[in-house]
Amino acid sequence: MRYGYGYFEEDHLGQVADTGLWRRVIAYSWPHRRKLAVAILLSFVITAASLALPYMIRLGIDSYIVNTQLETAERVSGLAGLAWLFVGAVIVGFAANFFQVVILEWTGQTIMHQMRQQLFRHMMGLDISFFNNNPKGKLVTRLTNDIQNMHEMFTSVIVTLFNDSIKLIGILGILFWMNWRLALLLSLLLPLIAGNTLWFSRLARDAFRTIRTHVARINASLQESISGISVIQLFLRETDTAAKFADLNNAYLRSNLYQIKIFAIFMPAIELFSAIATGCIIWYGGGEVIRDNLTIGELAAFIAYMRLFFQPIRELSQKYSIVQSALASAERIFQLLDISPAISPVEPQKGKADMQGAVVFRGVCFGYDAEQEILHDVSFSVSPGQTLAIVGATGAGKSTIVNLLERFYEPDSGDILIDGQDLRSLDTGWLRRQVGLVMQDIFIIPGSIRENILLDREMDDDALGEIIAKSQLRNLIRQLPDGLETRIGDGGVDLSSGQKQLLTFARVLARNPKLLILDEATSSVDSATEMLIDRAVQSTLANRTSIVIAHRLSTIRSADTILVMDQGEIVERGSHTGLISKGGLYTHLHNLQLARSREDISS
Repeated sequence: MRYGYGYFEEDHLGQVADTGLWRRVIAYSWPHRRKLAVAILLSFVITAASLALPYMIRLGIDSYIVNTQLETAERVSGLAGLAWLFVGAVIVGFAANFFQVVILEWTGQTIMHQMRQQLFRHMMGLDISFFNNNPKGKLVTRLTNDIQNMHEMFTSVIVTLFNDSIKLIGILGILFWMNWRLALLLSLLLPLIAGNTLWFSRLARDAFRTIRTHVARINASLQESISGISVIQLFLRETDTAAKFADLNNAYLRSNLYQIKIFAIFMPAIELFSAIATGCIIWYGGGEVIRDNLTIGELAAFIAYMRLFFQPIRELSQKYSIVQSALASAERIFQLLDISPAISPVEPQKGKADMQGAVVFRGVCFGYDAEQEILHDVSFSVSPGQTLAIVGATGAGKSTIVNLLERFYEPDSGDILIDGQDLRSLDTGWLRRQVGLVMQDIFIIPGSIRENILLDREMDDDALGEIIAKSQLRNLIRQLPDGLETRIGDGGVDLSSGQKQLLTFARVLARNPKLLILDEATSSVDSATEMLIDRAVQSTLANRTSIVIAHRLSTIRSADTILVMDQGEIVERGSHTGLISKGGLYTHLHNLQLARSREDISS
């Protein structure tokens, strides 16, 4: 099996006409359809209240202000009543808008929460190869920027587009009802407005796409720089790294400035069209008033409606670009959700007995990619309770065996058996509960010593104390200010590499595994700490199958079987004494380490 997850395309555009994408997006809002229906009903209330205001101005002018046939008191009284209606319509629109915003924000936050949880859970179930082939910064962008884009579409865009569409249709209908000739004259501007809006939408779409691409690159660069800060400082690469980040940051700045220029052109253009439309109303409508074909109130209402007409046009063009950006984010989110694990999941096996610890590799071949095979026809077996050691130079394939045994990857050919069952037939959850792995790289969660050992498991103090004693942590815990409750990790006590290794060993012991794997567990510790780890190992190897990948050969002298690997093949196997007597590669490695130890002592 080959593992070829590709990179995500940051600059891929969402298509508004993609019905399949819309169906998946709407599926997230379907459980909230009642709330969204209320929000849409409120849209009609908001639109009606907004469109009623210019008409009230017309009534006020024609019926009371210029109507000299009524008495002054009657005219003033009528204006007062109309003013109250005007204020009432504003209040109704305000209240409807308030409740609509609350409903949409609540719905959007809920959908965003659900989508982020689903995406994170899905990512946690993907294979190690997926994370090796995709920059962590881009994956963070999926869970942050892309989800936020979706949130904005759910909370404001969809219903705003609905509001604005209703408002435009309502305004055009009222204008043609009031004076079809003047409305028809204004309709001649619609092709120019539509063309300008489409032009803006296309440019804005490209600008949003470029900005999104630069954001993802900045996130990836930040993640890589922060993760490798020690290497950057060690090799004095601070200036070069800062220069590369400055290039990314400058590109991001230029893309934002380009977007600002587009908006700076479009907004005045819309205002220009609005001014032209108002001028046409004043010129033609004023003439109609002079010819008694139009009232002053109707002219004032026309001007007010025309001002309202261009407001949703501005919003529609902007929201259209946001919709495209959100759909692009949705497409990348769904692309990630559609990725199936390369390792086929197995149904959890209820009531399955614990592992006995028999391990068999039979003709296993494997490579992380198609161009280079790492393991070549590897075969060996370990009986329950035995200790198998694997040694060899860097790159010989030792850690790859561990990756296959933990089912982080699957072999290209051959079989791996646990207690006589093919590893591919076993539930990975059950498997990893039975296997304890101590690695050279140590992951410490921000929390207490107790939390780092138990990892949310429940255990009484007596059992935990026994684990602490076996893992040689007792002296360390006594020296800490709050004992087991001492906080370590971010913002807590900083432990040495050896202390972290002992802590990781205690974490594995808390699981009471049937199969214990030590992957270069003592390669980065001092001699004193190595002795502590050796004691911890020896006290827990009884009745466990153990596989020890050793950098220091002194730690595996007592192993039942030692495998010597070279370039992905097992070239020697046997006990320590037997391999030394052969005078092969193991003897060569042993003599090299012995000479190095003598040099260290003499220096």
